[in-house]
Amino acid sequence: MRALLEILLSLLAVTGLLTLGWLCFGRLLRPMGGKEMVTLIPARGEGEELEQALSGLLWLRGAGFVQGQVILADVDLTAQGQALARILAEREPGVYLCSREALPQCLEALLEREPEDR
Repeated sequence: MRALLEILLSLLAVTGLLTLGWLCFGRLLRPMGGKEMVTLIPARGEGEELEQALSGLLWLRGAGFVQGQVILADVDLTAQGQALARILAEREPGVYLCSREALPQCLEALLEREPEDR
């Protein structure tokens, strides 16, 4: 019984240390000290890598490592790529799709918003 208790306490201690290490590591990797930022993802072709890049950013945002909006910039998307980018932008809050020509207006609109509106 004593050995079982020691094993459980050891596992609990290791889990606590791993969690503490994960939190400290996340703090070290947090860009700009956790301030809000706008991330631009250039979207090309059929958007093969678009969903992967966006899901990585959304994971970081969900974990609290970054804050802010994501702009999917339509650099040279095909019709299929535009459909995918539109679906991704509609599905996720804080994700916007902008054409190359409208990019300055998109950035300006995001920067003019009050922080609580973001």
